[in-house]
Amino acid sequence: MAKLSLADLTDLRGKLVFMRVDYNVPLDDNGAITDDKRIKATLPSLDYLIKNGARIVLGSHLGRPKGKRDPKQSLRVVAARLAEVSGAPVNFADDCIGDKVQLLKTHLQPGQVLLLENLRFYAEEEKNDRGFAEQLAQGVDIYVNDAFGTAHRAHASTAALPEIIKARGGHAAAGFLMEKELRYLGSVLSNPARPMVCILGGAKVSDKIKVIENLLNIADVILIGGAMAYTFRKAQGFSVGKSLCEHDKLDLARSLLEKAKGKRFLLPVDQVQTTELKAGAPVRNTDGPSIEDGWEGVDIGPQTIELYSKEIAQAKTIVWNGPMGVFEIPDFAKGTFAIAKAVAEATQRGATSVIGGGDSAKAVKAAGVANQMSFISTGGGASLEFLEGKELPGVAALSDK
Repeated sequence: MAKLSLADLTDLRGKLVFMRVDYNVPLDDNGAITDDKRIKATLPSLDYLIKNGARIVLGSHLGRPKGKRDPKQSLRVVAARLAEVSGAPVNFADDCIGDKVQLLKTHLQPGQVLLLENLRFYAEEEKNDRGFAEQLAQGVDIYVNDAFGTAHRAHASTAALPEIIKARGGHAAAGFLMEKELRYLGSVLSNPARPMVCILGGAKVSDKIKVIENLLNIADVILIGGAMAYTFRKAQGFSVGKSLCEHDKLDLARSLLEKAKGKRFLLPVDQVQTTELKAGAPVRNTDGPSIEDGWEGVDIGPQTIELYSKEIAQAKTIVWNGPMGVFEIPDFAKGTFAIAKAVAEATQRGATSVIGGGDSAKAVKAAGVANQMSFISTGGGASLEFLEGKELPGVAALSDK
């Protein structure tokens, strides 16, 4: 069912709007932001609210403080970067609830922005505590969720808070980033241009079982890479050496292979193997799917790259979630980067490419082709659960159109 969009809200002047954002940005050892794309991704929604005279309260988490105040996970540094990239003054509250915060909310003027301190400094946030949500909701007229990366979590700021606002007769709308995520991910599941190719990588079959089961009914071709390929190959009787393999999930892998019969479910036909997981270690290609004893698989081999690239070249819709190997080490990145370039080339020829967040997003960026993709999700876990066909709590809580 279509959800209310921020664009549907026009009577915003003077209204207090709580916008849930995902400013869980990476920080270096000195506490400096190393990548601000999550901040920049919210600017269209923020600009719209400012131009329409809303009084804006932003709420986010950062890191995993586990319900305790941790200065190293304060959003103060984010407030400074947000002001820098938005060109708008950003007030910062050193808490997210309480009388002092409420006073700051009250004094906000139309077009002004207040960023609250880390919501997860309170354990009640992750517990979806109603009382905590009531405090966040004090004085709030309208709720906007622009944090797709947390939409799979039923937390106070993503589930209870919008329900409170709706119960008062207020609106709970999707921000422009959230709307874009739902549009791209929704279209590949409900009405993809064909052929549709899904590329699934990562370490564990158990992490992707629901995705595989769902996509077997939707995709024309599924290409498997990453360490989870070794679990499938082990289940088929091939040797995997000392590769990362879920030996306790072989029956699960066999079950998925059985479900995939009659489908175009492709596994690597050769691998890149090494004796040690570090740069400079001996590397050689396998002759077939098996990996030698004492060696471990770390990437797809050249024959697999060629096979997968041909499938990708014919695609009209491409969904990619999970790298092909240990791309963080340059010696083992060739397969992941080759697939990234194949997806980029297909996109330039007119295919729609949707890249899952997390490591998939890092991979296309490392390959230097991020700007050539149709869409890169900002949510790793959220995009994965969406591809499983699950209803996301943070989406379900929004107002229907």
